Amino acid sequence: MRAGLVAFPFLCPLVAGPSVQAWQLLATWVCLAAMLLAVPAAVPARGIWAWLGTGAAAVVLFSSPHAGAAAWLPAVVVLAAMAAAACVGAGMARGGAGTSGVLAVGVLVAGLASAVLGLLQYYGLAEPLVPWTTTPALGQAYGNLRQRNQFATLISMALVAALWIYAAQPSARIRRWLVAAALLLLVAAAASTSRTGLLQLLSIVGVAAFIARWERRGAAPDGATSRPPFSLPPPLVLLAMVPVYFAIAWLLPQLAAGEVEGMMQRLQEGAPGDHTRMILWRNVLSLIAAHPLAGWGWGELAFAHYSTLYDGPRFPEILDNAHNLPLHLAVEMGIPVSVLVCGGFLWMVMAARPWREHDPVRLMAWGMLGAIALHSLLEYPLWYGPFQLVFGLCLGMLWPARRAATASSLRQRFKARWPEPPVLSSVAAVVLMAVVGYATWDYIRISQIYLARDERLPAYEDGTLAKARKSWLFARQVDFAELTLTAVTPANAAAMHSLAERTLHFSPEPRVIVKLIESAELMGRGEEARDQAERFRIAFPAEYERWLKGLPVDGQAP
Repeated sequence: MRAGLVAFPFLCPLVAGPSVQAWQLLATWVCLAAMLLAVPAAVPARGIWAWLGTGAAAVVLFSSPHAGAAAWLPAVVVLAAMAAAACVGAGMARGGAGTSGVLAVGVLVAGLASAVLGLLQYYGLAEPLVPWTTTPALGQAYGNLRQRNQFATLISMALVAALWIYAAQPSARIRRWLVAAALLLLVAAAASTSRTGLLQLLSIVGVAAFIARWERRGAAPDGATSRPPFSLPPPLVLLAMVPVYFAIAWLLPQLAAGEVEGMMQRLQEGAPGDHTRMILWRNVLSLIAAHPLAGWGWGELAFAHYSTLYDGPRFPEILDNAHNLPLHLAVEMGIPVSVLVCGGFLWMVMAARPWREHDPVRLMAWGMLGAIALHSLLEYPLWYGPFQLVFGLCLGMLWPARRAATASSLRQRFKARWPEPPVLSSVAAVVLMAVVGYATWDYIRISQIYLARDERLPAYEDGTLAKARKSWLFARQVDFAELTLTAVTPANAAAMHSLAERTLHFSPEPRVIVKLIESAELMGRGEEARDQAERFRIAFPAEYERWLKGLPVDGQAP
């Protein structure tokens, strides 16, 4: 059951409303609340509290002034949930290998189930499983994570889990099943066509082969003479996974019914046109140079990208994440905050000396944390619930509090009666479930605007927008819906102009820009309208041409 709580967020098929990841995040928090009750929690190191607290304070201080609490509250709750997950992870570390196996089994189950779903999707065979999964185009594989790099990171973490279980499991029969599981994971990794996944695979194989070599030389990775109480496959067997991966990557497209993009093709051709990360990061560096100390504000990257005219090539899509965590923190909250947060994490890692680690459980946690960290240098997995959960669990497992810093010693130090840890876990679980309950109700309520009238709940068939305006968790989604649903007229031009300016900081997309231009023209602000039209032309040239011809610039409004 506890392993299922780790696995379910990766497999959750629920998607509805204006946010793709909302239901997945809420499902993750429900599983975390259950884990607080099912796993004896402990206290992580003070450095973890300080690091997460610093991140939360920075988000609040540098949040966008255009959305109120809706700009910073979700991120603060996410960091609080990570802290709760770290408490569960610290409890796993206290419980030894048996309790830590919950993380390994949960991630492995999620990885294997996702691998099967991904291969069905890759060959166009997933249609009978809808709505329990999705049916992407032929040659696309991502399970229920809806992004191939996220899918590849899950597969990489599952491979780490499989290696740990193999090393700690003396049963020859179970080891044979784990070899078959590892082969399935390799096939799924190749089907993802993720270059991030390939980097993770090379890292995992290289480190595992190094550890296995030390084992067979009779020494632990830190140079000690005692052998670790586990045994990985031989180094050559581990290294053989790389050519096997490339052979599978070549074979998979050959077996498809139609023409699909294979991993070899992606490595040869790279990203299409101006969609490369080099252009994206060059744009982000220009934005950082414009506001190096305080940044543009938390959640303001998309607006900054739209409103800035670059000297060189421009990334052509709405850019709401820098696809690199240090750069993202720097562009939205300034270089000092980025150095403080990322440097603090790097300092904790260096102080822990993972290269000298030989405890099996901690090696597994380092492997999973490393896969997420590598992905965070290329994209943004920590914006999604399942990876937040595993990241928090690994933080607690790798940095539990010293035994002297227990609740008992704290009570003696302050001479006060402190609640026992199980009571604190129960209180945290109740608070988290209350947050989930309110957020779920509020999200269902505002999602009604994005449905056709006959698909809405009976209470929201009429006056839907007026009822949804009361939301403060999802106020920005409500503003977006109101803007796209309302026609601009001389009577409401001023109100629509204010709404469009506010919404532009949330999602600077063509239909928002058009409403801003139309309202500015009706208010007699011709220069502003021309300025926005020029930015529109540069940022979205195809949509701009459609607008000039009187055609819809985007999909249908909600």
